[in-house]
Amino acid sequence: MLAACAALPRSEKRGRLQDLLGHPVNWPALFSLADHHGTQPLLHQALLDVEDVVPRDAMLASKQSSQSNLHKALLLARELIRVVGTLRAAGFEVMPYKGTALAELIYGDVALRQAGDIDLLIRPADFPRVREAVRELGYTPHESFSKKEERAYLQSGYECAFDGSAGRNLIELQWAVLPRFYAVDFDMSGVFGRAVNLNVAGQPMRTPSADDLFLILSVHAAKHVWGRLVWLCDIARLMNMPGLDWGWIRAQANELGISRILRVTMLAANRLLGAGIPAAAQELVSRDSAAGLLTEEITTHILNDRTYNVESLAYFRLMMRLREKPSNRLQFLSRLAFTPGPSEWKAVRLPEPLFPLYRMVRLTRLATRLVRG
Repeated sequence: MLAACAALPRSEKRGRLQDLLGHPVNWPALFSLADHHGTQPLLHQALLDVEDVVPRDAMLASKQSSQSNLHKALLLARELIRVVGTLRAAGFEVMPYKGTALAELIYGDVALRQAGDIDLLIRPADFPRVREAVRELGYTPHESFSKKEERAYLQSGYECAFDGSAGRNLIELQWAVLPRFYAVDFDMSGVFGRAVNLNVAGQPMRTPSADDLFLILSVHAAKHVWGRLVWLCDIARLMNMPGLDWGWIRAQANELGISRILRVTMLAANRLLGAGIPAAAQELVSRDSAAGLLTEEITTHILNDRTYNVESLAYFRLMMRLREKPSNRLQFLSRLAFTPGPSEWKAVRLPEPLFPLYRMVRLTRLATRLVRG
């Protein structure tokens, strides 16, 4: 049901949904699943087209959820304008992406994407000052680091989450796309340089180009093993936007070593949502037979609502299989084993002169988890 609501063009949904609604529907379970997958707004939009065959109580519950999402989306849009305006006035480059900005870019309506938080890309050198500026706006960071730890985290990590009066994890400042150990090293200066203009709630902002977003959203979904349908909904719409430079995307994917990740992402969007793969992208999809097997495995996990333990051996093996180049696999393993982070710094308190020994702490803790798992 969720896939049908998200997949088909609106003009074609009514007949398909009427067929599905001819069978008993567990409405509370469906709404709970839609919330988990971030597709409640798309479900509601689809149900509006067949409202005459939806039970009254179910339709009322859907409308209430939709109104709640709209309220949160507007709150986040207002807060996004305040935060970005303050940071830009202070001279910082900052780019919203995902969330409200993504809703505007590919859905054309902030209410059609389930509201979550505010994701802001910043330059790593600006992090200490941006963090203080965000503090002054009333936000509290989750983590507190020593100067040594902060310098290391800016190299190995990728984000810092902040809580606000409206909830936890309301803002995420990100200076990279993924943690370093995933071995996908985006040129963030290039991402900033290729940024495009976008109006969010009537306010001009900068956001990554559609070409960069396609790469960024694909690796983000892969990191989470495509576990929420909304990520594929985003990508399905994005990859069919006019004007994407598939030659550039293909070259960048090859350079980053993520061609297989893109193939699996596109094939999963095609199989679960019926998303068309543009003719210019067919060459990117057809080169790798292993991608088809991975797609079958991953779509089965999504449909069965199973999740991966991201600290398990199975997860790390999957991340290895998603990389087509042996050099990227070796780099992933090396960084995974020897890149310490907040967990290691909290587990063992070493004096500053011994800070390099956290690499051995990381290796030991990782080995222990893998043996237990």
